[in-house]
Amino acid sequence: QVQLVESGGELVQPGGSLRLSCVASGISSKIYSNTMGWYRQAPGKQRELVATINRGSTTNYGDAVKGRFTISRDNAKNTVYLQMNSLEPEDTAVYYCYADFWTWIPSRKFNDHWGQGTQVTVSS
Repeated sequence: QVQLVESGGELVQPGGSLRLSCVASGISSKIYSNTMGWYRQAPGKQRELVATINRGSTTNYGDAVKGRFTISRDNAKNTVYLQMNSLEPEDTAVYYCYADFWTWIPSRKFNDHWGQGTQVTVSS
C-alpha cells in the first residue's frame, strides 16, 4: 500500500530556513509517481498550492512562495524535497505532501495520495 511520510517541520524564526522531505513507500514496479508536490493549510484557511514537480523536473510554484522556496525530487528514492528560505510568519501552516501515481502499461493515472502533514511554525 502506498504511503507518503513527511518530515522536517518545526519551529523556526522569521528569516530562517527549513527543508521538508517526503518519502513515498509501498510502490510496486507496475506504477510510478508523475507529479509530486507540497500543499499547505493554515488555520481557518483553505489548502493552497506550495509547489509541484513532475517526473521530468518541471516545476510550478504558488505565488506566495516564488523566489523563496525550491522543490526538487529524487526519482530513484521516490522522495520530494522542499527547501524553504526567508521564512515568514505567514508561512506557518501544516504542509502536506502529494503524489499521483500512474501505471506504466498502459500509461494512465492510477491514484492520488496525501501525507499526514508536518507542522511548520515561523515565529520569534
